[in-house]
Amino acid sequence: LYKTENDFELDIPNPVFAFDSSTIDLCLNLFQWATFRKTKAAIKLHTLLDLRGNIPVFIHITEAKVHDVNALDEIPFESDGVYIFDKGYLHFKRLYRIHLAKAFFVIRAKVNLNYDVITQKTISAKDRRNGVQNNKIIRLKSAASLKDYSEPLRMVTYLDREKNRIFIYLTNNLKINSLEVAMLYKSRWKIELFFKWIKQHLRIKSFWGQSQNAVKCQIWIAVTTYLMVAIWKKKLGLKQSIYEMLQVLSISAFDKTPMNQLLSNIDDSETNSLISNQLSIFDL
Repeated sequence: LYKTENDFELDIPNPVFAFDSSTIDLCLNLFQWATFRKTKAAIKLHTLLDLRGNIPVFIHITEAKVHDVNALDEIPFESDGVYIFDKGYLHFKRLYRIHLAKAFFVIRAKVNLNYDVITQKTISAKDRRNGVQNNKIIRLKSAASLKDYSEPLRMVTYLDREKNRIFIYLTNNLKINSLEVAMLYKSRWKIELFFKWIKQHLRIKSFWGQSQNAVKCQIWIAVTTYLMVAIWKKKLGLKQSIYEMLQVLSISAFDKTPMNQLLSNIDDSETNSLISNQLSIFDL
């Protein structure tokens, strides 16, 4: 299992994952198979990110018109794993599948959720100081929701003082600390940073081929490159960022220097010099 030095901020032994999707825009005239709206084409990158290393462990590529919640059907849930979702994935039948897999989820609740309170749990002084407003065990009330998810759920209400907003979370984990539930969800934003990074630094904005297979192949090549470089960085104990390593490798494709020497013996000033001195094959 790949892990970075900062592993994970919370003292939780479970594997922790965040799941979300990101849309990649395409030209409708060239990619007619990826119809999104009347004048737009796009695909979605559904990604499960391991938060102990910011490494994607599952990716599912679909047309952008596919609803996010449908991608939950494709995830092989790991026993004892913790899966974090935004409220767009609130689908009780699919969440119950996670429960049956003996895994856990943390998800934002919708404001119109209909439920009965089973138990009002005590909140410690520390948790209350840190923003926990409520901690209770509930059961879904509507017939349709109760049919899909018949087990008790835990509801944690949290005040984010930085944003001055109230958040309500649902989880099937009845044992962990109430503040940890809120902090687990807060860590979900790492997947947003991951999407931003790969769109900025990997070549998935323009595509060499126009078929569905060509687009998927290019995305998989980009993600595989990211994973390989991340593993090299970890195994070789390099100080350079993944982006800096990609820059060095991009101008050293035909260099026969062993990988560990190539990346270990170069500093930031050399990296910048190499990039600036690289000739473009399109220069006339």
